[in-house]
Amino acid sequence: MRSLGRVLIVEDDGLVALDIAEALSDAGAKSVVTCASVAEAMAELEKSMPALLVLDVHLADRGDGWALAELASQLGESPPLILFTTATPAAIPATAAGLGKVLPKPFRTEALIAMIVKERSTGLFGRIRQALSGE
Repeated sequence: MRSLGRVLIVEDDGLVALDIAEALSDAGAKSVVTCASVAEAMAELEKSMPALLVLDVHLADRGDGWALAELASQLGESPPLILFTTATPAAIPATAAGLGKVLPKPFRTEALIAMIVKERSTGLFGRIRQALSGE
């Protein structure tokens, strides 16, 4: 798999964040930054836009993960791939449904990596990339 680029993980459970970060590093992430709150994530977004945003939508600081995803999708020239993680996928607001893909908690990191690979390989550019690389 080619590099995942810079990854931003917004997750308030330290063990879950560490597990995700390790799996993404092993899968080829150029750099991985973890944040436990929306405020920390906003500061990171101001520094640099990630290629991938893994976002827990119900954070302990009561931060609104949906608003953060909307902001990230509108900043910069190339919005990140957004993956929401949540224990309550049925509670996803309709306005947020189109911003990214949802991975219900609990999940295995293998499922997270598989979802990223699938998302990166779809669309015109993904098909061209596959044709050129012989995948």
